[in-house]
Amino acid sequence: MEKPKHKLLSFAYFLESSKVYNKIKKFVYDLIENDEYKYKRYFDIFMIFVILSSVTLLVMDVKRHIPHWLDDFDLYFVTTIFVVEYLLRMWVYSDIHKIIIDEYEESSYFDKEVSYYSLFTNIAKNKWAYMVSFSAIIDLIAILPSYRGLRVLRVFVLFRAFKMLRYTKSLTGFLYVLKNKKFELMTLLTLSTFFIFIAGIMLYVFEGDNENPNIHNLFDAFYWALITISTVGYGDIAPVTPEGRIVTMLIIFTGIGLISFVTSIIVSSFNERLSVLREDRVVQEVGKKKKLTVVCGYGLLGRLVVKGLQKEGVEFVIIDRSEEMAAVAYNDGYHAICADATKGTIFEKLGIDDRISHVLCLTSDDIQNAFISVNVKSLNSEVYVTARCSDQEIATKMEYAHVDQVIMPEEVAGMMGAVYAGEPVAFEVLLSIIEEKEKTHINEIAIAEGSFLDNKMIGEVDFERLRLILLGVFKRSEESKLGEFIFNPSDEFVLNAGDNLVCIGYSTAVANLKRKM
Repeated sequence: MEKPKHKLLSFAYFLESSKVYNKIKKFVYDLIENDEYKYKRYFDIFMIFVILSSVTLLVMDVKRHIPHWLDDFDLYFVTTIFVVEYLLRMWVYSDIHKIIIDEYEESSYFDKEVSYYSLFTNIAKNKWAYMVSFSAIIDLIAILPSYRGLRVLRVFVLFRAFKMLRYTKSLTGFLYVLKNKKFELMTLLTLSTFFIFIAGIMLYVFEGDNENPNIHNLFDAFYWALITISTVGYGDIAPVTPEGRIVTMLIIFTGIGLISFVTSIIVSSFNERLSVLREDRVVQEVGKKKKLTVVCGYGLLGRLVVKGLQKEGVEFVIIDRSEEMAAVAYNDGYHAICADATKGTIFEKLGIDDRISHVLCLTSDDIQNAFISVNVKSLNSEVYVTARCSDQEIATKMEYAHVDQVIMPEEVAGMMGAVYAGEPVAFEVLLSIIEEKEKTHINEIAIAEGSFLDNKMIGEVDFERLRLILLGVFKRSEESKLGEFIFNPSDEFVLNAGDNLVCIGYSTAVANLKRKM
């Protein structure tokens, strides 16, 4: 496309192609808008501190004047923060340079001159759309109390507290619930207004002609109707005629019904929202973990695996599409989310790109495990995926889909049964080691780079002194993430950093070797 001659258009194209500008704008947008951004939480905490400190100072200043330095803190620092935040939100709301480019390209397409009036009108409309939004009005009014010359403006200090709605997820969740039930709540509000209007007029007609000394005008009647229908009942206005008391009884029953309806609507909406709030909380809690294992399915096998992971100190989160099973896992004290693991949304929230290291597909449905495995591998092929399977044909297809490890519990159970039938003593020994009935158990120890085992031969290591029995070594391999297992290697076998020793011994001996690493 022909390069525009006008400086304004040239600057717009420069911003469009500038990587630095786009990175800065994305950072600002994530910081103030994107709840999934890792630094957003710190920004929210900082803004809550600024808001609370400014509200505290302005409230303290009502009775007696605060020290000069605190006055300057509120006037300059707090006001600057609010103004900068307001301008940044206005900036990221819409791109001016994109509006300029669109206007220029449209003019070029129709072979006409660029209308600067139309251009600036579009820019103004976009910015005005932000300025008249509810949140932007709150932000703007929150700046007003800073102008100390007009003390009347200090009444707007309340709007600084309203700004916390933007930074507190609990309050935001409550507003979402109200917004989600907007139609039902508006219907009840309209109905309540109608009853208040009718009841107020009826009471005024019955008792407004000097029958009731507390009702001087129609406003008093409406005030009485509102207080009565809300079941508050201050008692400052009470009906004195039989007709007025009948109206009171009717409106009391009406108020009880309306309040019951409002309560049931809000409670049902919160129940619908509860799983989402729980999911957000779990994502936030596990978001700090660098290596995370995801367990899909909380059935019998999933529970056994989770217990083992917890014992080994592995950070994990459970995903189950059943609300009942997710609730059971949550009540058992684990991080659990009710979600469909066959979709990529939940894995993206948990950090499939950098935080998740292993995914265990342990549901009782082979097809579902296959879908989860393919889904994870499509999002990040580096994640190690282990899948449960009962059908050999599906297991073969999983291997074609590059699933790292396929486990067939029935086949393992059959092999264990055969061992028990042929060699029951050996089976009992193996089972006691696996279940850790004794202090002895099997463990793997990774060889650290530069440690005393790095680049040493097996014969040079005194395993007897370490009180360990070496079963074998997992050697690093480019073909397999797990590596190649070498059983009972010879004395000339050389150990390298990254290899894993598989040993049998007391837990204290294993811990001692790990410390030496």
